[in-house]
Amino acid sequence: MASSSGTSSGSSTAIQNSGSDDQEDLQALMDQRKRKRMISNRESARRSRMRKQKHLDDLMSQVDLLKKDNHQILTNINITTQHYLTIEAENSVLRAQVDELTHRLHSLNEIISFMTTTSSTTGVFDATSHDDTTITSFYTPEPVMDNFLMNPLNLSYLNQPIMASADMFQY
Repeated sequence: MASSSGTSSGSSTAIQNSGSDDQEDLQALMDQRKRKRMISNRESARRSRMRKQKHLDDLMSQVDLLKKDNHQILTNINITTQHYLTIEAENSVLRAQVDELTHRLHSLNEIISFMTTTSSTTGVFDATSHDDTTITSFYTPEPVMDNFLMNPLNLSYLNQPIMASADMFQY
């Protein structure tokens, strides 16, 4: 019996040793898995930081490109605005000249109208043709012409300068 109890106690010690070996193996396996997970997590975090840095670098490059584009667009807007202002000033001068020339034309038409009404009552209007060229002459008695030229209101229509210039219309 003693031998059987010794065997049973020896076998129980072997089971205990085997159980503790299993626990140690299990603990070692868990430690190894924990280390692998920790290494894997570190590698994943490193890759994540690298992706984040690359994304940040890409965004910074895009910001620089957009700033450059924005500067180019602003430069183009400024150049276009200067061209617009120059053309607007030129247009203002041309409008003033058109108004002045229209006024002169109206005045000249009034003079012609006055002279034709005067010639129809006192003068002779002659249109003759020589070799496909029409020569128009207007004959009036001297007193009518003298009265016309001596009238100060009629002299105001002659040779009035155009006074508009680009400097007058700059903003």
